[in-house]
Amino acid sequence: MAPTPAAGLPADWSVDERCMNCDAARQLAPELIEERAGRSALVRPPRDEAETRSLLAAAHACPTRSIRPGTGALTRDTDPFPLALDKDEDEGVLLLGHNSRRTAGASSYLCRRPAGWLMIDTPRFSEDLAARYEALGPVTDILLTHGDHAAHGRAWADRLGARLTVHEGDLDAAPDADRVLRGTDPVDLGPGAVAHPFPGHTRGSVLYVLDERHCFTGDSLYWSRATGDIEVHESLTWYSIEEQAASLTRSLDRLRFEWLLPGHGDRRRMPAEEARRRLSGLADRCRALRPSPVDFTAVRW
Repeated sequence: MAPTPAAGLPADWSVDERCMNCDAARQLAPELIEERAGRSALVRPPRDEAETRSLLAAAHACPTRSIRPGTGALTRDTDPFPLALDKDEDEGVLLLGHNSRRTAGASSYLCRRPAGWLMIDTPRFSEDLAARYEALGPVTDILLTHGDHAAHGRAWADRLGARLTVHEGDLDAAPDADRVLRGTDPVDLGPGAVAHPFPGHTRGSVLYVLDERHCFTGDSLYWSRATGDIEVHESLTWYSIEEQAASLTRSLDRLRFEWLLPGHGDRRRMPAEEARRRLSGLADRCRALRPSPVDFTAVRW
């Protein structure tokens, strides 16, 4: 199918009709890409080098490779990933890009730990990407936040010699996992790393918190640009919105973090006390929710 350039945009960039509206590109290049008619659309050309880098990041993250230069090729030398989460800090947490259609375009992360690196969910699998991560140092663990982000978990674990972790509630998605989390109590995964089982989106959803600073939430929690707050994907809660509310309430005195890092939805940094206040408000809102039909168009990005 032929891509169609956005109105007023030079013909060397376009978004084609394969776009699955996962929001990943809009997070990386919000000045250049907006949601229109149920998919991402380029709204203007980049004005400077920084915006060009943002557009290239969006293109290399796009799970359907819908964002393309006129040549149709995205080259290794324009690929910014893995990308430091905060350019003003050390590269202890990296955004991996290269989102996969098999995980609905979810974001994934690589985190430096004393014994090596942890991968939180996964990008699409490729030998080229594996070689890049391997060059950074040993990847010891692949931590799955829930079952519908598990598609490439075993391939990554086998290639990198890492341990694959999943919660028993979603074991059917990764039946050959090397470590299985159980119950709803927090689980110590090593110095400064804690798994918080968080049933709701799925039976086996888990939040992973590192050093009481970075909280990787999968599809359980995200920052919404529309509401300016932490939200749940209430229209995409596969298991139980009541269990989601219970998980929030149970976690209020357990969770402490500054970075909210979801699989879907915006990332956000805030003081730990603000995060706790917003989670408390979300728990109140969530307790009032009731089950509703799945609706992909109702997500308040």
